[in-house]
Amino acid sequence: MNSVSAAERLKSFGDAGPVCNKSIIFPSRVVTLANSFEKKDRSWYVKSQIPTDLSIQVNDITFKAHKFPLISKCGYISSIELKPSTSENGYHLKLENFPGGADTFETILKFCYNLPLDLNPLNVAPLRCASEYLYMTEEFEAGNLISKTEAFITFVVLASWRDTLTVLRSCTNLSPWAENLQIVRRCCDLLAWKACNDNNIPEDVVDRNERCLYNDIATLDIDHFMRVITTMKARRAKPQITGKIIMKYADNFLPVINDDLEGIKGYGLGKNELQFSVNRGRMEESNSLGCQEHKETIESLVSVLPPQSGAVSCHFLLRMLKTSIVYSASPALISDLEKRVGMALEDANVCDLLIPNFKNEEQQERVSSPEVYTIYNVDVVHRIFEFFLMHEQQQVLGKPSISKLLDNYLAEIAKDPYLPITKFQVLAEMLPENAWKCHDGLYRAIDMFLKTHPSLSDHDRRRLCKTMNCEKLSLDACLHAAQNDRLPLRTIVQINTQVLFSEQVKMRMMMQDKLPEKEEENSGGREDKRMSRDNEIIKTLKEELENVKKKMSELQSDYNELQQEYERLSSKQKSSHNWGLRWQKVKKSFQTKREDEETRERTRRRSSTGQRTSFRRRMSMS
Repeated sequence: MNSVSAAERLKSFGDAGPVCNKSIIFPSRVVTLANSFEKKDRSWYVKSQIPTDLSIQVNDITFKAHKFPLISKCGYISSIELKPSTSENGYHLKLENFPGGADTFETILKFCYNLPLDLNPLNVAPLRCASEYLYMTEEFEAGNLISKTEAFITFVVLASWRDTLTVLRSCTNLSPWAENLQIVRRCCDLLAWKACNDNNIPEDVVDRNERCLYNDIATLDIDHFMRVITTMKARRAKPQITGKIIMKYADNFLPVINDDLEGIKGYGLGKNELQFSVNRGRMEESNSLGCQEHKETIESLVSVLPPQSGAVSCHFLLRMLKTSIVYSASPALISDLEKRVGMALEDANVCDLLIPNFKNEEQQERVSSPEVYTIYNVDVVHRIFEFFLMHEQQQVLGKPSISKLLDNYLAEIAKDPYLPITKFQVLAEMLPENAWKCHDGLYRAIDMFLKTHPSLSDHDRRRLCKTMNCEKLSLDACLHAAQNDRLPLRTIVQINTQVLFSEQVKMRMMMQDKLPEKEEENSGGREDKRMSRDNEIIKTLKEELENVKKKMSELQSDYNELQQEYERLSSKQKSSHNWGLRWQKVKKSFQTKREDEETRERTRRRSSTGQRTSFRRRMSMS
């Protein structure tokens, strides 16, 4: 019932005949004698020498009172036709959906008997709604309950944000009365105004209690919280302030997804499928929200997130993304969070990107391939990096933290035995080649993947190693890779060439550093001799490097021929005897090349010896 309907009923009752209003005369001793109440079982009784003649039921509580004090102040009771009570003398009235319940009606009953009224922020909103329900206006008595509660809200409650918060919390169960009477709107406007203006106060003069305003707003009901945040955004509050309150609210009411898994061995199909705990933090289990309410809370918070970058942390966005996936939020909301994370990816860390690959029961029933049962949701991270590349475009080159983040993430997901090589390779090739200054991190991730997946074919190994540039490996990484039997032979050959080149360059630098300092008076001739010696060393190093490259190329060519021959024999299923002959042929080719090199070496030495001998003979003859 609202005020309009009560007035209409009162008017219609007046047209029908005389009405009992404030001009009615009733015994004053009723007021003086009714100075207290007592409760028996589920009923309240007015202690008075005059018998009660009105029984009022509010919820499951019955109040025994007198009719005349209530009629003199409550337009609703005076406008209706009271029904005689069947169980006892007097009349009976049942108040349906009474705002505030029996406790509020008890306070109103005391007010009608002119007993002291204690208004406070806890009861003023229920009393304001209940007085509107009973139509306790000024036309029945000056200073009636509507005017008293309205004045208290305007001049006392709205003067303090703490009292305003208390009143707003008390409005949770007063819908729609609190909304229609503008109590909620006025409280939300005051809190939003206070939160916006509190940011303009200098840091050194802000009272410690005043700064708790943000924390207190984050304890409101979700509907009231959304009203406050929406009003703050309409007042153009700073995005950092709005974001801070939203993050605090999520800490208070949303669960924490604990992806601290027990290890790969505890993961698989059936009873060992991936499990992770959902902790409520400081919230008790008895007060925990249901899954649907969590989902609605997540969607509400994401809808009011400030669009400006830096308003909320990347850690918070990834936490919201994990929670959204767990509670099966809408795909549009998940996509929006992925875009936000992509634009703030520089501030992310590897632990935040390790999103558990949660599947509900319906999704698990549809899944038949074990490939889907990966520990982490790699597809989400792939989309995040795509959004980052779309947002940053050519600015990736100046952000080495992104390549380092991707290297560390690849090293973590490489430990998953169910991760397909295609997903790993696609992620490894996300960034452009020039985004990496060093491929040591990528090599570490590839080596971890090869170690976790020992059954990979040679083709898959070669395909995976193509994502790595051997020229961008440090010397330590090259030395480790040169002895790594998990790498394919072609990659090892390339790395060995790189190692030899690096070692020779290092040797040349060491030889240059060890040359003695020259004296100034002989600097001309000795400088020429030193330069000629350096040129000879460089020339020798280049020749040796070319010989090494040539031999490596020949070895690679022989290996390719051998591999092709082996595949041809495997496909045609030929006998092992022919394979042995061809293998001997290859070995002979190696031996022939070695003998040719030894022959050339002996010929060179003989020619050198002959030249020295002829030179000695000419010297002796002369």
